[in-house]
Amino acid sequence: MNHVLIIGAGGVGNVVAHKCAMLPEVFGKITLASRTVSKCEAIATSVKQRTGQSITTAQVDADQPENTAELIRKTGAQLLINVALPYQDLSLMEACLSAGCHYLDTANYEPKDVAKFEYSWQWAYQERFEKAGLSALLGSGFDPGVTNVFTAWALKHHFDEIHTLDIIDVNGGSHDRPFATNFNPEINIREVTAECRHYENGRFVQSPALSHHRPFTCPDGVGTYEIYRMYHEELESLAKHIPTLRHAQFWMSFSPNYLNHLAVLGNVGMTRIDPVTFNGVEIIPLQFLKAVLPDPGDLGKSTKGRTCIGNVITGIQHGRFKAIYVSNICDHESCFAEVGSQAISYTTGVPAMIGAKQMLEGHWRKPGVWNMEQHDPDAFMNDLNHHGLPWTCVELSAEAAIALQVI
Repeated sequence: MNHVLIIGAGGVGNVVAHKCAMLPEVFGKITLASRTVSKCEAIATSVKQRTGQSITTAQVDADQPENTAELIRKTGAQLLINVALPYQDLSLMEACLSAGCHYLDTANYEPKDVAKFEYSWQWAYQERFEKAGLSALLGSGFDPGVTNVFTAWALKHHFDEIHTLDIIDVNGGSHDRPFATNFNPEINIREVTAECRHYENGRFVQSPALSHHRPFTCPDGVGTYEIYRMYHEELESLAKHIPTLRHAQFWMSFSPNYLNHLAVLGNVGMTRIDPVTFNGVEIIPLQFLKAVLPDPGDLGKSTKGRTCIGNVITGIQHGRFKAIYVSNICDHESCFAEVGSQAISYTTGVPAMIGAKQMLEGHWRKPGVWNMEQHDPDAFMNDLNHHGLPWTCVELSAEAAIALQVI
């Protein structure tokens, strides 16, 4: 019987727990653990009500590798699904090595005290996982994750060489809050305010955060939104693993309301990640801000609209130019009806479950540390269609492809 240990009881952890419970033939036993066990218990209750399956809950301090390793040994988990904070990636990888457990996450490591995220820290574990006979799968969310698999699938089935890649993430949803983030506020704001980087002719080019933007019209009537170029971690791994890539960018939509609030918060110092002293106590302003902002896990009740995330890819096939757009559209209200979550958590949690499924079934389980695009994409793409994230692929003319890109 396969046994998985899910670390993290936020919005994504909620989705992963529900979706794993829907496949008892793959996920025979599930333990959900967090620092706050009451959150795990609330999710377990929902899982039982919605699926009829029972999951076990536990308390764990994910910052302490031996604490997690002890829980792995106690439960007999074969795979740890990390949907905690990116700060905890390395601690959880250490725990897996200590206890002999495979590993999966949805976002790459970043240190708490520096707004910088990159794969180098985790790639450095390659030899240790390989020697231990353990597999680590990095970035099995949507972006990164599905966007990497979209690219690998396109290379396998549509291109001899990929030359340009534009990943476009649009959230066409709206909620009833004046200001909220769709996932962990601390991580979201650090990511959005970081200096932008895009890949161009063999190197990454820097530009000020959110300084490049343009309108983008989504298919299927989702709407037209202003998208902003920013750095995202899949650019790093895709540039490394697809050597023909010449130009790669990541874009995300933001409303004027979101950007206005973010600018004010930044101007008054609330997005700082260095400590300040308040009433004789050191606090991190951004962590305090997280405490007073709405919990993203509560947004599903009021969020309406759809997300649209996809890749515009150009290159050559049989010596001729080719361009495609492969994408998924996801409805917030449908996600809430199924698992009690908005679509942002859903689009991250479902791929985490599918990545875990691929590993447990043996398709993507080889010793070492791997990014999503390094595995065969076909079974994963098929599972997306069967487990809530159906995708479409359309071929574009050269004119249409250029219109969707900013080169």
